[in-house]
Amino acid sequence: MAPNEFHHSCACPTGVLLLEDQLTCADGPREILLLAKRRDIRRISLDTPDYTDVVIQLKDVKNAIAIDYDPVDGLIYWTDDDVHAIRRAKLDGSESEYIVTQDISNPDGIAVDWISRNLYWTDTGNNRIEVSRLNGTSRLILIDDNLDEPRAIAVDPEDGYMYWTDWGEDNPKIERAALDGSDRKVLINTSLNWPNGIAVDYEQRRIYWGDALTDRIESANLDGSDRKILVDDSDTPHIFGFSLLGDYVYWTDWQRRCIERVNKYTGKDRELIIDALPDLMGLKAINLEKKSGVNPCSNDNAGCSHLCLYKHSATVCMCPRGLELHADKKTCIVPEAFLVFLRRNIGLRRIALETNNSDVAIPVVGAREGSTLDFDFVGDRIYWANSKTGEIMTAFMNGSGFELVIEYGLRFPEDLAVDWTGKNLYWTDSGKDCIEVSRLDGTSRRVLIWKDVEAPTSLALDPLAGYMYWSEWSNRYRIARAHMDGTNLTILMYVEGRANGLTIDYQARKLFWVDLDLSEIYSADLDGSNIIQVVQDDITNPFGLTQYNEFIYWADLSAMTIERANKTSGGGREIIQGQQDNVLDIKVFHKSRQAGINRCNSNNGGCSDLCLSHPDGFRCMCATHHTLNPDNRTCSPPEAFLVYSQRDSLNRLLFDFDEPDIVLPISETEGVRAIEYDYQAGYVFWIDRKNKEIKRSRSNGVEVSNC
Repeated sequence: MAPNEFHHSCACPTGVLLLEDQLTCADGPREILLLAKRRDIRRISLDTPDYTDVVIQLKDVKNAIAIDYDPVDGLIYWTDDDVHAIRRAKLDGSESEYIVTQDISNPDGIAVDWISRNLYWTDTGNNRIEVSRLNGTSRLILIDDNLDEPRAIAVDPEDGYMYWTDWGEDNPKIERAALDGSDRKVLINTSLNWPNGIAVDYEQRRIYWGDALTDRIESANLDGSDRKILVDDSDTPHIFGFSLLGDYVYWTDWQRRCIERVNKYTGKDRELIIDALPDLMGLKAINLEKKSGVNPCSNDNAGCSHLCLYKHSATVCMCPRGLELHADKKTCIVPEAFLVFLRRNIGLRRIALETNNSDVAIPVVGAREGSTLDFDFVGDRIYWANSKTGEIMTAFMNGSGFELVIEYGLRFPEDLAVDWTGKNLYWTDSGKDCIEVSRLDGTSRRVLIWKDVEAPTSLALDPLAGYMYWSEWSNRYRIARAHMDGTNLTILMYVEGRANGLTIDYQARKLFWVDLDLSEIYSADLDGSNIIQVVQDDITNPFGLTQYNEFIYWADLSAMTIERANKTSGGGREIIQGQQDNVLDIKVFHKSRQAGINRCNSNNGGCSDLCLSHPDGFRCMCATHHTLNPDNRTCSPPEAFLVYSQRDSLNRLLFDFDEPDIVLPISETEGVRAIEYDYQAGYVFWIDRKNKEIKRSRSNGVEVSNC
């Protein structure tokens, strides 16, 4: 107020409008900008011309990137790339909470479906688009293929579509899909470079986007037609955050460190909202008084038990990871058994056998180049081999908990199999002509068979009986068997074509396989006798094979199907799924496939390293080059050996050549020039020619350091 009582004026709090009577303040800001500014979240009132930014009182904001708002509950949602999480809070900073914290890499875009009460986000690190309920539950991957660098995302809940930008270097584009991920369509893929922000004009039925390299703001109809340039100016050097409200488009600019707006119809009336503000990221313009829109999901979630996703003129009930849709198409249930399979360039998928619904992604990294898989039912883990990188990996069945199991010394891992009794992992390596075993965590690795074996490929285990079975694709195709400690190798049979997909029916005591060259499926007794042709007609290119109850299941590479038939007669054939190309391996995930225990289940049989099943019980064994002590339980390291280097590895061999040489599990060995070994301290030293450093490590790969 002015000091003179006859001449005064009324003022309101920052950002709050003084009403027309010049005496009363509005209840609060009506239109605001929400700003993600890396280490804090801010709001800017658009009701008053000062555009003052106010920091919202939040703790532990590390690297806020994308931001959106739920007008129903009045909550801000934002992503944080440093802590790999999605958070939410009230506008005053209260009720702050983390809602997504696991298996999320770089969530660079976020969108609130305020009608169906769902949250959508892009993950640039994992190259996928996901959805969950607004509280982070019922999480589901919607799209995980043909994405390179998915960035911004916007939803249109009344029409049932989502829109996103992808600034992948090879194919920048703007795409659209239904809110359930179906009906995907590329809208714009020309004259684009770095399409960063995107917004939907719900009234004019258009999309707007900004390109950080072309320095343009453009718009188009919702189907991509009628493309128009709104702003084409080098004075918009790096658009990032992008939003639309009323007649204006708003954006943040990294290089100019400012927020601007322009008329969405004319491209004129350009106005600087705020400048000299570093670390500007995501932006959301909102009207706090406007809560519009309706679709069938807004009414009791349309009866869906978990996710209700609106698709144009219909609702689609969907289930989070680990659940499957019941026959009523409304209720999500825990499946008793499901097929898990690997698709080249796609990754791991699964199908519930009770429902035969569409396949669902298992969201793990490194599986697109996978070639084979198996699982540990009790541990709820899946294991797979990456033929491109020569590694074996594992993750929980929901995609979390990713770990590298075997990182060194693999040439071409063909197949792997889990011994659920001893908690061991077996695999064949056709590049090294050997069969190896380790603990499920990759420790105590041992080469079991490396003599009298050629191009071992498919592998199956019978831990309760103590046998392992494998096929060989050498000059004469054959199927062999040995004890699970590698002893007593026996050729069971010679076959006409390459045997693949070896699987055991543990109840019927039968071995099944597919013949890749004859395009037929066979069975035999476990001693190799009583060979029967199970399926031979109308099967073009069978590959993976598995068994469950009265059925065998296989993938057909040519027909792009997953099928099943009666395991005895081959009758009752049924296509489980179509349009499944490049399926390389398939397994049934069910407790019956890993039932039973033996002495290795209890305290690892008393073995310090490996407890390996055997027809007579079990055998304790040690990692390669280590010696079993007289107690037949514990192990000792080698006393005399040779350490030598190859270009990118350090290796060890024994002088008596009773065991093969091995690659030591030591990292940072690119360009090894010379080595030395300190026997007393147990360190190997080497010259790193690439980095011009001297390094050292224990022979088991721990304590890698520069000297």
